[in-house]
Amino acid sequence: MNMKFVVIAALSGWIALTQPVIAQQTGAQQTERVPALREKVYGQLARAQEQADNGNVQEGLSILSDIEGKADSMNSYERAMLWNFYGFMYYEQDQISQAINYFEKVVNESPIPESLKKSTLFSLAQLALSEGQYQRSVEFLGRWEALAEQDELGKAWVLKAQAFYQSGDFTKALPLIEKAIANADANNKTPDENWLILKRALHYELEQPTQVAKVMERLVTDYSKPEYWLQLAGVYAQLEQDKKQLAVLEAANQQGFIEKASDWRQLAQAYYFNELPFKAAETLSNAMQKGVVEANVDNLKFIAQAYAQAKEYELAIQAYEKASEQVDHGDFAAQIAQLHLNLNNNDQAIKYVERSRNKGQVSNLGHLHLVEGMAALNLKDYKLALQAFEQASEYEKTASAAKQWLKYAKAQYRQKEQLASLADL
Repeated sequence: MNMKFVVIAALSGWIALTQPVIAQQTGAQQTERVPALREKVYGQLARAQEQADNGNVQEGLSILSDIEGKADSMNSYERAMLWNFYGFMYYEQDQISQAINYFEKVVNESPIPESLKKSTLFSLAQLALSEGQYQRSVEFLGRWEALAEQDELGKAWVLKAQAFYQSGDFTKALPLIEKAIANADANNKTPDENWLILKRALHYELEQPTQVAKVMERLVTDYSKPEYWLQLAGVYAQLEQDKKQLAVLEAANQQGFIEKASDWRQLAQAYYFNELPFKAAETLSNAMQKGVVEANVDNLKFIAQAYAQAKEYELAIQAYEKASEQVDHGDFAAQIAQLHLNLNNNDQAIKYVERSRNKGQVSNLGHLHLVEGMAALNLKDYKLALQAFEQASEYEKTASAAKQWLKYAKAQYRQKEQLASLADL
């Protein structure tokens, strides 16, 4: 609530309050007679307000200080208005702690008009929340609720939920914000965006990803912002709902919401996880060509793996070639050797085996020897094949396969030798 509204509301009622008024108290409290605001006090307060409005806040505070010197001779309502003016002036100076102190003095005066007490208590709750005084904010709201009508209580739900959230009491905050949202729905109103954001944050803190997704779906529906579409896709990914993730990302892309490199990467990964590797590779490759995505090792490796999964080996080789230029290890050259073997480019496979070996730091040397052995076997270079399979058999991960290939290569080599012997006869 705007603090100026509190003061203006009070000023607008001054003339009517020159005679004693009756303030009706709620519940079992008895009716109290509120004393009049005398013309003399009214004039002094108005003079202080005029100075403040003209930018002379210190002069306004000085006038209030003079009035305060006569506080003992003032009635409860006059003192409350004095504290109210103090609070307002300190609020205008962004001295919130001082403002809170004076507004609290307002509500501690009795009797005063119920409307003034209610509005000030609600403002105190807001100010305390802004100052990180979460428990005090809840306490002020409790006092306000004791005066509020039933149909006014909804005003406090969101504020109290925020206070509980900020203090880390998520289980108390959640039902309050849910009540506020349900009330808006019941009245065919769209819940405030910040209410939904708070609800999402609470479900996140309570580790309820399914509920987070539901809130994100609501944000996408009611407030279609790019970040909400992308965040919803991220939640679906966390829930391993790959098809939903991809559907949301494609819808976001159609609306032009996929812009950043991380977003393009997320879309490409969604295609990959949904068994669309070619589209995954093409998506990231096109973004790279446009300069949106950096041609770094990780991105090139992803593109290469996706093309390889799609059996587009030539395209995979091109991506691995670019990635290999940026690293000191021989793993990418080893992958290229494997791809050439798949294409039956056996000479190229052996060439890249050698290149990988020369570069060093190969993570799976056993497999590299296997590739070399199979390529050599296809070229009927049995001596190289036997040597490669012997080497591959020394590694635990490839020993079993290597021994089988070694047995086959020896049989082929013996057959070749036998045929050569018969030819010499």
